[in-house]
Amino acid sequence: MSTSGLDFGGKRVLGSERLRKILERVSSGVIYLFVVLVAVLSVFPFIWMLSTSFKDTLTVMQYPPQLIPPNPTLINFHDLMFEFDYFLWLKNSAIVTGVVLVLGPLFNSMAGYVFAKKNFLFKNLLFIVILGTLIVPEQITIVPLFIIFSDMKLINTYPALIFPYLAGGFGVFLMRQYMSTIPNDLIDAARIDGSGEFRIFWQIMLPLSKPALAALGVFTFLGSWNNFLLPLIVTTESSMRTLPVGLAVLEGEYEFQTRWGLIMAGGTVMFAPAFVVYVAFQRYFVQGIALTGLKG
Repeated sequence: MSTSGLDFGGKRVLGSERLRKILERVSSGVIYLFVVLVAVLSVFPFIWMLSTSFKDTLTVMQYPPQLIPPNPTLINFHDLMFEFDYFLWLKNSAIVTGVVLVLGPLFNSMAGYVFAKKNFLFKNLLFIVILGTLIVPEQITIVPLFIIFSDMKLINTYPALIFPYLAGGFGVFLMRQYMSTIPNDLIDAARIDGSGEFRIFWQIMLPLSKPALAALGVFTFLGSWNNFLLPLIVTTESSMRTLPVGLAVLEGEYEFQTRWGLIMAGGTVMFAPAFVVYVAFQRYFVQGIALTGLKG
C-alpha cells in the first residue's frame, strides 16, 4: 500500500510539474505575441509613410488603400528637393544639429564632472535647481527666449537655434550619475602624477564615460534634428528654416488638396538620419542608460 501510495503521489507531483511547464510556455507565448503585436503597431506607421512617399496623388487617394504601390515613383522626392528650399533647410538642420551634437555633450559632461567629483558650497541645492528645470515645459520659455533673441538682434540666425540647447538639466543629470560610478582612485592617482583638472577630465573621465556620452549624443541628435517649436518662432525667413519647420509648411502650399505623398517623402528624409544614428549607437545607448542609475 505504501508503495502504491508513493507511486500515486509521484504521479501527482509529475502531473503538477508538467502542468506548470505548460502554463509557463503558454504565458511566454502570450507575452511574445503581445510584444510582436506592439512592435508591428509601432513600426507600421513608418512602413506606411515610406510606402506613401513612393505613390503619386491618385494612388494615395485610391480606395481601398494599397500598402505596396503598384507604380512606384520618385516624383515626390524630386518635387521636394527642387520645388522648395529643401537643400537650404537640410543645410540649416545639419549645421545646427552638428554644433549642438559636439558642444552639447561636452558642456553637459563638464557640469556632470563637477557635480560628481567636486565639493563646493550649495552643490546639492544647485543640482536640485538644475533638475527642477526638467519639469518646466519648453512652451513656457519660448516667449522669454524670443524677447531675448529679438533684443540681441539674433532672430533668423544660427545662434538663436543653437544656444538654448548647448546644455540642459537632463544632460547634466545623465553625465553626473554616470561619472559618479567612476572610482575616485583613478582621479587621485592622476593628481599624484601631476595631472591638472582639465587633463583628468579630458583623458580619464571622458574616455571612461563613452557609453553615457553615446546615450546623450543620441538624445541630443534626436532632440535637435526633430526640434520644431523654437525654430518656428525664431525663424521668419525660408532660408533660415530647419527641416521640421520647412516640411511643416508643405501642407499649406497647395490650394485644392494636400499632397500627402510629398509630405510623406519629407517625413522619410527626416526619419532616415535619426534611424541610422540610433542603430549605429544602439549598443552604447542601452549600456549608458542601464549604468546611469547605479549610483546616486
